[in-house]
Amino acid sequence: MLVTEALTTTRAVRRRLDITRPVDLAVVRKCLTTALQAPSGGDRQAWRFVVVTDPDLRAALGRIYRRCFLERNAGSSGRTYDSAHYLAHHLEHVPVHVIPCVEVRGGTLPTGNQASLWAGVLPAVWSYMVAARAEGLGTCWTTAHLAAEEEVSALLGIPAGIRQAALIPTAYTVGTTFRPAARRPLDEVLHLNGWQPEPV
Repeated sequence: MLVTEALTTTRAVRRRLDITRPVDLAVVRKCLTTALQAPSGGDRQAWRFVVVTDPDLRAALGRIYRRCFLERNAGSSGRTYDSAHYLAHHLEHVPVHVIPCVEVRGGTLPTGNQASLWAGVLPAVWSYMVAARAEGLGTCWTTAHLAAEEEVSALLGIPAGIRQAALIPTAYTVGTTFRPAARRPLDEVLHLNGWQPEPV
């Protein structure tokens, strides 16, 4: 798969995750090995990846995720919500959950700008998702469970000083055709040589 194709067709896959087909852990390891080539500020490589395949743990994560999702999205509606709602009710059946984490110096999140901290893991997560796409896997960036991050850490034995960035459900997809999403034209969001009153 060409890089541009992988980049423009890596979608948030929820309903089209094939929850009936197992995923070989070797494929996930291959994608994570690719992800480790992502940039790392100061070459700290402070990322960690918790991969959950155990059915009991997935069921527990699914319950936590669903509770957090429903609390956060009470009264929501729309196509994206319907898709996310579907995932929240089927998460435990997705064969692989990848929870990217970052090691926090001193154990506490810094006050103020945290961009450099999260930049230490987020590029690797996106690289994982694109690598998974190239292997025929679907993924979705989800964060609803972070409302109960401490509960999830306790469930999975994640130590203090390690913070979770997301939960990436991973599975083969129902169908393999994905197309670029509708996006605003570049000229509506591009500000050249400074922030102009109107994008140029």
